[in-house]
Amino acid sequence: MDDDGVARFEAVYRETYDQIAAYAARRCDSPQDAADVVAETFTVAWRRVGELPPGQEARLWLYGVARKVLADHRRSAVRQRLRSVELDAEMADLYGDSPDSGVGLSVIAAVFRSLSDDDRELLSLVAWEGLGREGIATTLGLSRNAVRIRLYRARRRFSRALDEAGVRCAPESRMVPTGRSL
Repeated sequence: MDDDGVARFEAVYRETYDQIAAYAARRCDSPQDAADVVAETFTVAWRRVGELPPGQEARLWLYGVARKVLADHRRSAVRQRLRSVELDAEMADLYGDSPDSGVGLSVIAAVFRSLSDDDRELLSLVAWEGLGREGIATTLGLSRNAVRIRLYRARRRFSRALDEAGVRCAPESRMVPTGRSL
């Protein structure tokens, strides 16, 4: 990008940041979500600086970009909630959520949500995506051995948290839904 493009972006950024941030904040559920929308909006503006209209129209163009980013963000949140429902059902299958077990899905879901983001991601890649160590290593940019160690630790922390919550695991629950052990 040439110096004129950089200067143009910087000027539009200074002139419109507060307005775009307020736009996103009014439409998002959390400040973090709003910050993500604003960051993605200005990333698009950076990549497409040549398409930025002159003057006040740049602000309107950015509103349009922010609107599309926000729609993508909402679709992503819906997909995440759907995956969570699917995982809850898989967890019920794995941990024997029968009426006489006294364990509700909400307890398992709460325990899962209490894990660190990294642990949830690893366990989700196994349970939701059906990935093995090699696939997880490629996805996360880690070595296969690092995945093995992190997955072992994540499972151990999850198992401990389930024990603390009063959820007892059946031995076959250590298998992924496809029936292959990792």
